[in-house]
Amino acid sequence: MVSIDHVAHKILTYIPYVLVLIDMRYEGVNCGKDGSVDNHMEMGKKLLAAGQLADALSHFHAAVDGDPKNYMAYYRRATVFLAMGKSKSALPDLSRVIELKPDFTSARLQRGNLLLKQGKLDEAESDFKKVLKSNPSDKEEKEAQSQLTKSDEIQRLVAQSRSSFSSKDYMTAAAQLDTIIETCVWDVTSREMRAECFIQMGEMGKAISDLKAASKLKSDNTQAFYKLSTIYYNLGDHEMSLNEVRECLKLDPDHKQCFSHYKQVKKLNKQIQSAEELIQEQRYEDAVSKYEAVMKTEPNVHHFTLLAKERMCHALAQGQQASRAITVCSEVLQSDPENVNVLKNRAEAYIQEEQYEEAIKDYETAGKHSENDRQIKEGLERAQRLLKQSQKRDYYKILGVKRTAQKKEIIKAYRKLAQQWHPDNFQDPEEKKRAEKKFIDIAQAKEVLTDPDMRTKFDHGEDPMDPESQQGHHHHNFHGGFHGFQGFNPFGSGPFNFKFNFN
Repeated sequence: MVSIDHVAHKILTYIPYVLVLIDMRYEGVNCGKDGSVDNHMEMGKKLLAAGQLADALSHFHAAVDGDPKNYMAYYRRATVFLAMGKSKSALPDLSRVIELKPDFTSARLQRGNLLLKQGKLDEAESDFKKVLKSNPSDKEEKEAQSQLTKSDEIQRLVAQSRSSFSSKDYMTAAAQLDTIIETCVWDVTSREMRAECFIQMGEMGKAISDLKAASKLKSDNTQAFYKLSTIYYNLGDHEMSLNEVRECLKLDPDHKQCFSHYKQVKKLNKQIQSAEELIQEQRYEDAVSKYEAVMKTEPNVHHFTLLAKERMCHALAQGQQASRAITVCSEVLQSDPENVNVLKNRAEAYIQEEQYEEAIKDYETAGKHSENDRQIKEGLERAQRLLKQSQKRDYYKILGVKRTAQKKEIIKAYRKLAQQWHPDNFQDPEEKKRAEKKFIDIAQAKEVLTDPDMRTKFDHGEDPMDPESQQGHHHHNFHGGFHGFQGFNPFGSGPFNFKFNFN
């Protein structure tokens, strides 16, 4: 429970504040110079000291409204704006202070500092020089002189950076601009020039950082948003490109460059989204066609070609089009040899093609770049089992069908081979014995591959007919050799009468 003393203490703490608010309510907020302005100033100072900036700002707004010629009201409000990081709002207030009281050196010094940060060097120097001529305090004089010296040095660096940029010496220009921006942190021109240097140097991440800052520092900076959009586009990030170009069009719906670029990005974005939806729906062939359309829409940006081929590789592997998948995946890996997703998809395609050693290599390479990927671990183990299995008995090979064969194809192949290898077709004892073994293999292959559970086990590297592979699991055995087959007709008609007996 909360104690009475604690509640009493809270009430006493807020009484002075409440009394002031009541006092203000009765005096009125905009009562001219009859004392309410002083009350707002005093209350604003207390709230500012307490760090309650938004409340302090409200009081200084009221003070300015109550007395538009009160230079201290403007100065205090500028102080709050600066504390809130709103230098753009502080600057007009400081200018108004200087207009009302030209010898207020503290305001002039602060304005000079803001102008210096904005890169307005001539205006900043003018303020610093006037501070030095107006009988400043020692501290103000020292600061003004230091800032004036710094401004002179930056003027020199600005000239040098422009010369380096014109000479296409982008690395030197960027280094010079680094020094300028350390002081002129809000200088849009310097940031945009440095961004262009970074673009020319291929350092797109740094260019993006500068352009984002420039788009915030200048409220109507459509060009910064356009450049951001084109950089993201050339990096293959269609979603970020679309976001940035939309910001440009919010500022200027008729911006020709942005509108033209927007149409292109929107079309590409729609195609990619549509292709991904088709993959989710397992419509893999349609997804491949859609990604082929993506490459036609944007044939010149390598990142989009790679993206399209990477997703085509995935769709083809999932759609059991192994040969095409291997070709497309390999094209991606030539440019991006450490692409884990593509390595996994190509490995899956190799398994479909029964190239188990190649699948193992791809899974092992992928594992080096993604150590804790469960899918890689399971895929590698499966490929290793299938390789081992392929060196023994392969039911697909026995029937001469692909791993992707449907049940109807399997039964058709079985019937053809069963007729061919029926032992009654052979008179020679050795040939009959070999035919019996072959016939049993054919029958076992048919049983495994037409039973969904048994086929799944076999596809994962287990032989349902091999006791060792099953490790104690239930399995089927043929007994009695060929003579155990009585009365089952595998063709539904014809001269052959035999059946399979299982335990």
